[in-house]
Amino acid sequence: MREQPRLTDMIKNTMFDGFLLVRAAQQRTSSNGGKYLDMTLTDISGDVNAKMWDGTAVPPPASSVIRVRGMMQEYNGHAQLRVDKMRLSTPEDNVEMDKLIPCAPRPADDMLEEILNRVDAMRSYELKQLVLRRLEDCGDRLNYMPAALKLHHAERSGLLHHTSTMLRGADMLCELYPFLDADLLAAGVILHDLCKIEEMKSDELGLVSDYTTEGNLLGHLVLGVSKLDRCGREMGVNEELLIMLEHMILSHHDLPEYGSPKPPMFPEAEALHTLDLLDARMFEMRTELARVNPGSFTERIWSLERKLYRRKERKEGENE
Repeated sequence: MREQPRLTDMIKNTMFDGFLLVRAAQQRTSSNGGKYLDMTLTDISGDVNAKMWDGTAVPPPASSVIRVRGMMQEYNGHAQLRVDKMRLSTPEDNVEMDKLIPCAPRPADDMLEEILNRVDAMRSYELKQLVLRRLEDCGDRLNYMPAALKLHHAERSGLLHHTSTMLRGADMLCELYPFLDADLLAAGVILHDLCKIEEMKSDELGLVSDYTTEGNLLGHLVLGVSKLDRCGREMGVNEELLIMLEHMILSHHDLPEYGSPKPPMFPEAEALHTLDLLDARMFEMRTELARVNPGSFTERIWSLERKLYRRKERKEGENE
């Protein structure tokens, strides 16, 4: 895939030739009775309204990737892309999806392998088998599932990104606090958000359209405890171990206003909550700070309830 301009960088009367993701597309009728395509197309920088004044053109499917040739124009003060030609992408195009949609910085296979290697290293056979069983229940959806509709790790393979990063943090935390049960904490990290797969409707691009009925009525904490309890009892897992894992899932949001009916009540549960919060906030802060210039503030971020400051870039050789 060759370099192409970002939509938000394009100015009026410049040509575009590249690949874009279809958010929505439908055929409409103009005031003079002619047919045209009205589309919302996107890349990693944002969306643009696009028009194709060809009444015979078939609307491309939502979430498909198309090659587009056209000119950036303006309508009522807003950018609008006039599409002259378009076609569906093919495997030979080698489209780099991270140029079109938010994607995890590492391949899904690599992150999943890292998680499976940590499970394989667990000393408890029943803990290992229980975690493997829950991972198998997720199937292929785990490869592309984001960790959120918005906010932290709302990206393709974001759930794997969030989990694998937290696992690294858990290993470091256990070196600092060796009294922690490293395998119990690792299991809690892997299990705590797995039921986001049931909570959200996502396509294979990691684009979430809505929450599921179960997600709206129950949420991933309750779903996670329910599915883990059923699985653990079928496998005959030690009752205390099972209850502790269920508590870790139920308490990892810490406060009732964030969805947890119980606060963390043992060290591994507290460590899980802390790792989850830290990883989420670091992701959000990095994302928001990348949008502003050094030496300036972001807008107030509602999820963090504050503005953020991006420090001025240090010159090479400058003292810390």
